[in-house]
Amino acid sequence: MNTRIKISKENKEEMRNRIMNYFSEERDEDLGDLASELLLDFFIEELGPYIYNQGIEDAYVYIKDKVDDLFALQIIKR
Repeated sequence: MNTRIKISKENKEEMRNRIMNYFSEERDEDLGDLASELLLDFFIEELGPYIYNQGIEDAYVYIKDKVDDLFALQIIKR
């Protein structure tokens, strides 16, 4: 199983721009293309798995609740 998080070139560019804008607006720092890409790569590699796993857990709970709802619809015949 490939565990590497894949992001399209367009989405990665948008994320880099958001990082640069954040540093500019919130920290009054200019962040260049390379620095923003390295920071994004760090976030993806180090934080991405935690975020991904939380999404999996949330989906599991949601689906489990829906399956439980299905079982509640059973008609008991004796």
